[in-house]
Amino acid sequence: MCKVTSTNFTNSTTQYRKVLGIAGAFLTLAVPYFIKLQNTHGHIESEQSFCPFMMLTGLPCPGCGITKSFIFLYDGNLLKSFYYHLFGPLAFVACIAAIVILTAELITKKEYFTKLKYNKPLAYGMGISLGVYHFVRLVYFLSTHNVQDVWQQSIWG
Repeated sequence: MCKVTSTNFTNSTTQYRKVLGIAGAFLTLAVPYFIKLQNTHGHIESEQSFCPFMMLTGLPCPGCGITKSFIFLYDGNLLKSFYYHLFGPLAFVACIAAIVILTAELITKKEYFTKLKYNKPLAYGMGISLGVYHFVRLVYFLSTHNVQDVWQQSIWG
């Protein structure tokens, strides 16, 4: 079977996706940093989340706490960063790695870590880990909040 190599269309599409990946990773890192800069009164822990899922249901989503986790990483408080989301520091490192690797790929016109980027067992493992972590967080959340508390955290309460 003959395998077709990259064409200019594929290369330009791939480059565009890499630029979008860099922009997305940079934005993911920048938003919590600017929130930290705007939070001069130090009430970040008591501020309401801007999670659409939590606003509708009163329950945390799997990503709830990542922004606060990043903010505490910027402050140098690793323990609080892990407290707000166990995968926050890992996501932070992944964003930095994505910026560095994708930029290097654009400059050198070579692919790095292709087998790692498209590794299904790794993706399934990460997805299952996040699912189990969220389930544990949800059970803890429901055991420490009554129905009235959950209702008040939504837009309906």
